[in-house]
Amino acid sequence: MQGTRKFLFIAVVTLSFQATAQEAIKNRPSPTSIVSARYKDTYLKITYSQPHKRGRLIFGSLVPFGEVWRTGANEATEMTLTRDILINNSTLKAGTYSLFTIPDKESWTIIINSELGLWGSYNYNAKLDVMRFTIPTKTLQGAVYEPFTIVIEQKNNVADIVLLWDSIRIQIPIQFQEPKLP
Repeated sequence: MQGTRKFLFIAVVTLSFQATAQEAIKNRPSPTSIVSARYKDTYLKITYSQPHKRGRLIFGSLVPFGEVWRTGANEATEMTLTRDILINNSTLKAGTYSLFTIPDKESWTIIINSELGLWGSYNYNAKLDVMRFTIPTKTLQGAVYEPFTIVIEQKNNVADIVLLWDSIRIQIPIQFQEPKLP
């Protein structure tokens, strides 16, 4: 009987902890979001957290110019590919990567990094960069995105990963490659 009580106590404590943790994640000020795209047998998934503007000055203030940013909130943004793709005309091998950026007024540096599981960009290690390239910023006329948003605009095997927040739009060109025949 003693073993049954101990098991029940552990089960109740575990379930309470899980429920509390799930509630905390659900009620985050910057909720987790996932965006994905598929072309034939290639799948792209981006997992990120969505900070909100909430009346704040974003770029050059909350997100400083010239500094590495986690490209969202909470954990560093991660992207997973089931097959190689072209990103900004360079091959990115299948795998999971962290996506960092360095915002500036005229352009952003896009960073694909091999280190995973980071909280923010506090321990970012440039030695683990897989690729870096620069994309010009676009200012949205008359539109403001309250939450930081990532969308994938796809037409067949060509797509753009689009980063939107405040009145800024960044388009990262990608191309899904045709599967190689054996």
